[in-house]
Amino acid sequence: MNLELTDEQVALRDTVRHYLAEKAAVATHVRPMLEDPTGTTDEVWQGLAALGATGVLVAEEYGGAGMTMVEAGVVAEALGAALSPGPWLSSAVAAPRALVHVGAGTDVTELLTGIAAGSTIATVGPLRGPRPAAVRTGRRFVLRGELAALPDAAVADVLLVFADNADDTVLFAVDSSSADVTVVPRPHVDPTRKLFDVTLDGVSAHPLGAATADVLTAVVDDVLIASAADAIGAAHKVMSLAIDYAKVRRQFDQPIGSFQAVQHLCVDMYESVELARSGVIHALWAADAAEPAERHLSAVRAKAFAGRLASVGDTAIQVFGGIGFTWEHDAHLYLKRLLSWSALLGGADDYLEQVGAQLVGQVDRKGLQ
Repeated sequence: MNLELTDEQVALRDTVRHYLAEKAAVATHVRPMLEDPTGTTDEVWQGLAALGATGVLVAEEYGGAGMTMVEAGVVAEALGAALSPGPWLSSAVAAPRALVHVGAGTDVTELLTGIAAGSTIATVGPLRGPRPAAVRTGRRFVLRGELAALPDAAVADVLLVFADNADDTVLFAVDSSSADVTVVPRPHVDPTRKLFDVTLDGVSAHPLGAATADVLTAVVDDVLIASAADAIGAAHKVMSLAIDYAKVRRQFDQPIGSFQAVQHLCVDMYESVELARSGVIHALWAADAAEPAERHLSAVRAKAFAGRLASVGDTAIQVFGGIGFTWEHDAHLYLKRLLSWSALLGGADDYLEQVGAQLVGQVDRKGLQ
């Protein structure tokens, strides 16, 4: 595992950062998209596609970049720092990884090609909780049920749905424009993350592959790991904004950054970000290179510890003081982004319990040897 970015990864990071700063800044893109259910514009999305960001995890044979989760993490961190409200995590990470894990065949060539080119947007769910029922009627399948809190459903062309068929779970492709699909916005804390409650009322669906328990775990792990990288980007950015502010904001004729209490707050933020970053780096590597058990444990650890990055947003607002509470300031948007990450697929405490149980199990096994 390499703890430092390669020259190619640095170039990817800098290219995405530059593009987002120029074409998708918080003031000119993110804020106008806060009330827009799609979260993006054609111009911005096609710009990301032109950079190869939408196809970073799509194989080269389908027009993608054929990169690894490490490169996806580089892109995710840049998008998190820019508060990008678009469907990148759903379409560029969850969708291609789900298709790979279920072993989808050549019938997804058009879908993967579209995802890489940015002409097709996909989303995946449910990743936890009840799944819709799949019923075979003749030569086709129909799905019935609800998908709660499905991300980016309003902008998605294709819904990749895990549904239960008799004793099996299968990944199905559903045309989101079907009359049998109802999409309702789901209000929540973070306006840069678009969530929807989706009802499937006997909609036709195309089976793509069986989803065993190991497949479902792998998809969830990948989503958690990529989302953690996004959270690292957001936390690091709001921390940097707060530190820069502490250097120039003056009280009692000196910068507030010279006060020990403020210095402690800045150190706390830095410690939280960098400790979480080390776990996320390992998890990104493990997503592709480690055995399933290590990959899963790394994802659980990343969520357990990086899941508490919302404290960085809280602390940054303390450094900003009164201005950090205003709608005009961006600090609250970063805090909300981190709060939504904390709640993704369960709170950090649930994952800390899993880490603790794993540690206790290791101690018990060693004690018995």
